[in-house]
Amino acid sequence: MPMYNKLTAFKVLVGGAITGNIRNFWRQLSAFGKVSHLILVSLVFLAVFSPYLTLYPHNVSSGPPLAPPGGKHLLGTDELGVDLWSMICYGARVSLMVGLFTSLLAGLGGGMAGVIAAYRGGWLDRTLMRIADIMIILPDLPVMIVLAAFFGPSLRNIIIVLALFSWSIPARLIRSQALALKEQPYIKMAAHFGGSTAYLLFKHFLPELFPLLLVSMIRLAGMAIVTEASLSFLGLGDPTSRSWGLVINHAMNFRGIYFTPFWKWWLLYPWLFLTLLVSSLALLGRELEKIADPRMMKS
Repeated sequence: MPMYNKLTAFKVLVGGAITGNIRNFWRQLSAFGKVSHLILVSLVFLAVFSPYLTLYPHNVSSGPPLAPPGGKHLLGTDELGVDLWSMICYGARVSLMVGLFTSLLAGLGGGMAGVIAAYRGGWLDRTLMRIADIMIILPDLPVMIVLAAFFGPSLRNIIIVLALFSWSIPARLIRSQALALKEQPYIKMAAHFGGSTAYLLFKHFLPELFPLLLVSMIRLAGMAIVTEASLSFLGLGDPTSRSWGLVINHAMNFRGIYFTPFWKWWLLYPWLFLTLLVSSLALLGRELEKIADPRMMKS
């Protein structure tokens, strides 16, 4: 068989397997899961293609101040005449970036810490778990407020602070599952024949525990998005990011926001998009948890 025919057959085989897995995943989702999945995909599309979906800049005045929705400005403008639809689109980038990078740092870091603690045991296990316990019992938001104020209001600092306070949750969860997994015969056999900790971690533990870790990462993403919005609402977010929390902060600081009709677009729309994003992540995480653990289908 010519080489190009082999490559074509390989591409068809891989493409068919991926398509089949996507269809199987879609069939297992409930109605709420499908709706949440579509909402999340729509918001990702909004964030990625925001330069092509907006007519005006998100950080420069482009119309009269406090213009109501309609006409040239789909969702109206703020007190400086900045288009709210543009701020919503670019704010989606900030929220999704915070959720993605925080979940990756905290989820993968905490998952690896949990697996290493369970597999190595001894003083390393005790030390890591005591640190995790301390991080869990600390009041998250007050300490995050202090650290965000200390390190400065940048998006990178907020992601690092969120990851530092979130890794303990997946670490605890993954450790409990890894303790049972390390007693499996094939794990002991691989270790007996000289498999290193790194080899066992990436070859056996993480692939087996990835569905559970993925659910935990989705939950962490939702928590990170809410926390970033809270910090921005309190004025501790990145002032150049134009996140949804920062838009709400500016609206709340406007005198008489509730005594005027301005709240109907200036305050309502960023809150609505933030609620849609966090709710879709929560519902999708619940659906993935049910798929990973069929026993939850009865609940």
